Amino acid sequence: MKIGLTGGIASGKSTVSRFLQSLGAKVVDADEIAHELMKPKQKLWQKVVGHFGEEILKAEQEIDRDKLGTIIFNNPQQREKLDQLTHPIIISEIKARVEKLEQSYEIVIAEIPLLIEVGMIDFFAEVWLVYLKRTVQIKRLMQRDDINREAAVKKIESQMPLDEKKEYADRIIVNNGSQEELEKQVQKLWRKII
Repeated sequence: MKIGLTGGIASGKSTVSRFLQSLGAKVVDADEIAHELMKPKQKLWQKVVGHFGEEILKAEQEIDRDKLGTIIFNNPQQREKLDQLTHPIIISEIKARVEKLEQSYEIVIAEIPLLIEVGMIDFFAEVWLVYLKRTVQIKRLMQRDDINREAAVKKIESQMPLDEKKEYADRIIVNNGSQEELEKQVQKLWRKII
C-alpha cells in the first residue's frame, strides 16, 4: 500500500515518519530526494543555479538554502519559478522510488510536504495529514528555526492552510500534544492498516 504523508511546516511529519519506520514501514522522504538532486552539478542544481545565479551558492558550490529561502519567501513569482524548475524532476524521482519499494514492502510511506499542491493525491492509496493548531505550529516553528513570530507566520502563510489540506486527507493525525500522544495515534493508525 502506498501512503502519502503530508502536513505543514513544523507540523511533525518527520516525527510521524520515524514512528512509522520503527513500526516496519518503508519511508521515502521528498526533502531528502530534493537535497540529493540539488547537490552540486546535478541536473536540478544546474537548473536552479542557472535561474537564480551563483550568488545563492556557498563557497563549496552547494546551494545556500537560507539565501534561496529568503528569495522565494519574499517573492511569490520566484517561488513559482523554483517550483516549476524542481517539482517535475522531484515528483518523478519520488514515484520511481515508491514503485520500486512497493515491489518488496507491503507498506510504503512517502513524506511529501507539498503532496496536495503538486497534485500527487491520486498516486497514493491513502493521504495522511499531520495536523496541528496554528498557535502550536507558530510556537514550534519559532523554536525549531530560532525565529520571531512574524517570520514564523510568514513561512506558514506561504503554504496551503492545514484546514484546507484536511479536505484531501483520508486520515488525520493531530499533533497538538506530546510526542508520546503522537506515537500512540500513529500506532493506532498502523494497526488499522496492517
